[in-house]
Amino acid sequence: MLSACSGAPPSSAGVEVTDAWIRASPSPVLAGYLTLTQHGDRPDRLRAITSPRFGRIEMHQVSHEGGVMRMRALPEGVTLPPGERVRFAPGANHLMLFDAKPAVQAGETVPLTLRFEQAPPRTIQVAVRPAG
Repeated sequence: MLSACSGAPPSSAGVEVTDAWIRASPSPVLAGYLTLTQHGDRPDRLRAITSPRFGRIEMHQVSHEGGVMRMRALPEGVTLPPGERVRFAPGANHLMLFDAKPAVQAGETVPLTLRFEQAPPRTIQVAVRPAG
C-alpha cells in the first residue's frame, strides 16, 4: 500500500490520509473508509472523490433518529478543521462507491483521487479487503 494510506508524514498541503480501505462485496455498490487529518493551520474541505474504477463516489453522513439509522449524501463535501481527524468508518460516515468497472475483488488496490477546496488533488491507492 502506498504511503498515503500508511500513516506517512502529512503532504505539503497539510492533509494526512490514513486507514483507507474498501470493503469487497458482490453488490455493485461498495463502502469505503478512510481517516483525514488536517495538519495545516486553516480549514480545508474534501469536495469530491473520483476514480477511474467507479462510475461515481459519494460521501455519506450517518445519523440515528428514533432508533432508525439514516444516511444522506454530502454533495458539498466535508470540512477538515485544523488539527482534527475526520473519519469515514464502518457504522458511521462512509464512502459509497457505485458502478465498479470491472468488478472489484478482495486483495487488489484501486486508485482514488481526493479533490480538496484548497489543497491540490491527491491520488492514493486503496486496498480492497474481504467482507466480514
